[in-house]
Amino acid sequence: MKFAHIADCHIGAWRDPKLKDLSMQAFIKATNICIEKNVDFILIAGDLFNTSMPGIDYLKETTKRLKELKERDIPVYIIPGSHDQSPSGKTMLDVLEEAGLMINVVKGTIKDNKLQLKFTIDKKTGAKITGLLGRRGMLEKKYYEQLDNTNLESETGTKIFMFHTALTELKPKELEKMDSNPVSFLPKGFEYYAGGHIHIVRKETIEGYKNIVYPGPLMPSNFSELEKLRRGTFYIYNHGKLELIPIEIVKTYPLEIDANHKTPEEVHEFIEQCIKNQDFTNTIVLIRIEGKLKSGRQTDINFKAIFETLYKQDAFFVMKNTSKLSSEEFEEIKINTSSVEEIENVIIREHLGQIKTYFSDTEEEVTKNIMNSLSEEKNEGEKVYEYEEKVRKEINKILNL
Repeated sequence: MKFAHIADCHIGAWRDPKLKDLSMQAFIKATNICIEKNVDFILIAGDLFNTSMPGIDYLKETTKRLKELKERDIPVYIIPGSHDQSPSGKTMLDVLEEAGLMINVVKGTIKDNKLQLKFTIDKKTGAKITGLLGRRGMLEKKYYEQLDNTNLESETGTKIFMFHTALTELKPKELEKMDSNPVSFLPKGFEYYAGGHIHIVRKETIEGYKNIVYPGPLMPSNFSELEKLRRGTFYIYNHGKLELIPIEIVKTYPLEIDANHKTPEEVHEFIEQCIKNQDFTNTIVLIRIEGKLKSGRQTDINFKAIFETLYKQDAFFVMKNTSKLSSEEFEEIKINTSSVEEIENVIIREHLGQIKTYFSDTEEEVTKNIMNSLSEEKNEGEKVYEYEEKVRKEINKILNL
């Protein structure tokens, strides 16, 4: 038995047009590898898409890929992830299953207040596959609490359980505060436990539970993931042996700068030295700056010039993270009040004039108006693009643009 275990594709995840297609390219590359290696079937452990209603272009390309896999007699077994479903439980995966392009293995009935799952049997290998979906906010926890493991554990043959949830025993330290389920919620005695949801690469065997595997995302979908993982991955299981398959669509170059006791000019010079005469072709450059500047503000760092230099050196994309960068001139403000509105007013007044604007005389009023526009909630039935366009027009009006 030879199968691929993929999870967290998040097709369409990145918002920037330059990055938006990377997850689709990763899915195409991964499925090509599955075809080349002649796998018997593919498992997708949740979050094929980044939203319950993916863009038509991504849906079209994904459908094309799934159709090709079907024509090559490579079935795709899937469970819905937390991103695949709307709050009401609707998912595009239902449409793809109805078209015969994939099989959702989350099937079962409720009997005596217990959830009894059924197995989907792979015709080629005889493998028996089942699993549970993932929900936002760990709402899938109630399914595990209601799960009747008796029939699952008593079933004979080669069994695979798919899940899209965080397991307490496998969480990395940086996710220790994340809500999770214990491994004991899973049925015992399966050959393979195909996980998704937490974007880590890890495989463990715990007494009673063989091959508990998280394959990592197929394409990192944020700054910190790119920093840590550098590329996407998935696993291929081949008669008891696991092979980690790397998926590198673009290269990643992380650059971390300690700004403590430095001026903005010194930080700029240090970055220029780090990137000097380097070839960044097809590379995402990640600039993370942390610490406290001894003078000036972070806005004094000439990021525009740095970005221009990197793009002249053929960088695919450049991102910066200054969330942990501060300066002596921008210290925390202590406010003796409990009113949210008053806190906002004090913070605004404290920092008036720190950045040069063409509306200096009315900066306080303009700032408050922008904040009010950004806090306006989306109306019932209003589409996201309509809401965003409404807010954009309102801000442009405030700024006289």
